[in-house]
Amino acid sequence: MIAHKPLKRKHDFHKITYFLRQNTVLIVAFIAALVSSLIVPPDEKYLSYLDFRTLTCLFCTLAVICGLRNIKFFTVVARKLVSLSGSTRKTVIALLMITFIGSMLIANDMALITFLPLGYIALSETGNSKYLCYTFIMQNIAANLGGMVTPFGNPQNLFLYNKFNIPTGEFTLIMLPPFLLSIALILLSVFVFVKNEKLTLNCEDDTKLPVKRTVAYLLLFAFSLLIVFRIVPFVIGLILIPAAMIILDRKALKDVDYGLLFTFVFFFIFAGNMARIDAISNILSTLMEKNALVFSSLSCQIISNVPSAILLSEFTDNYRELLMGVNIGGTGTLIASLASLITFRQYQSVDPKGIKKYFITFSLINFSFLGILMIFCSLI
Repeated sequence: MIAHKPLKRKHDFHKITYFLRQNTVLIVAFIAALVSSLIVPPDEKYLSYLDFRTLTCLFCTLAVICGLRNIKFFTVVARKLVSLSGSTRKTVIALLMITFIGSMLIANDMALITFLPLGYIALSETGNSKYLCYTFIMQNIAANLGGMVTPFGNPQNLFLYNKFNIPTGEFTLIMLPPFLLSIALILLSVFVFVKNEKLTLNCEDDTKLPVKRTVAYLLLFAFSLLIVFRIVPFVIGLILIPAAMIILDRKALKDVDYGLLFTFVFFFIFAGNMARIDAISNILSTLMEKNALVFSSLSCQIISNVPSAILLSEFTDNYRELLMGVNIGGTGTLIASLASLITFRQYQSVDPKGIKKYFITFSLINFSFLGILMIFCSLI
């Protein structure tokens, strides 16, 4: 028994380090909430910090998406689209557009989790691994920028959409110009950096979708969108969708990213407490008043876009510039978006020796996008 203790301790240590790596932002959010609660002791106002509509919308959408992913709905659709391309350039464009559109519908992090493996298969099995680093980075950009045009495309969008009760039409009009520019920049980048070489995609897949469950999930997804758009009360969704998922796929409920949900809870607490500290409130209010777009974009580079949206929303009513700032601010540093960490971990697993190249290429491309989008959004 004693001889096995060092092995058990080593195993426990690896489990702890793995948890820390996978939940870095969650832990940071928890520490931030804990420290701020020492300054502003818990009281009855804490409950008002929590945006239950946003949390419910996020939970319901993620649950249905996990169900669709478990029946390989997105993989089947993506493989079909990629198989229609006949060149390296068209394949890369297909991968980026799938990720881009996917982020509009299933959120940026879920789009990356779903479509990054497809990018690896498509390129590695056709002898085009030389484009793997570039494609992963561009899929990351496509996910971050593609999700900006819908209220549920990025987590920070869902929060701000509910926080300020932004009309859906106005939300779309605000984000449409940078959205269209992002499409143009992504396509231009592909035409510059990817050669138009012929290829054959040798990744056959005979997966067939279960018709009844597929229809049920799509109906539930449509229902979750009705909740997001405030057509159906979120309380009804909180009852019906989990009940339906218990019948259809209990594993989907287990697969929901609860870490993301608790990250929101902790940042709600942190932001609420910061708003009650006069010195910090005055500083942030002044900075947001001077230039909400630039400051929110730069804030994302340090504390990521989701916490930036939650924190800075307490210090401005200028949701137009804040909304644009925390979306384009998802490009830039590796921690500017939670989704970027997902891409980095995925690439590290398939090419651990190429991390230096990945980091340099990632920084050059992302900061180029950030600079162009900041200038553009400042002018419109």
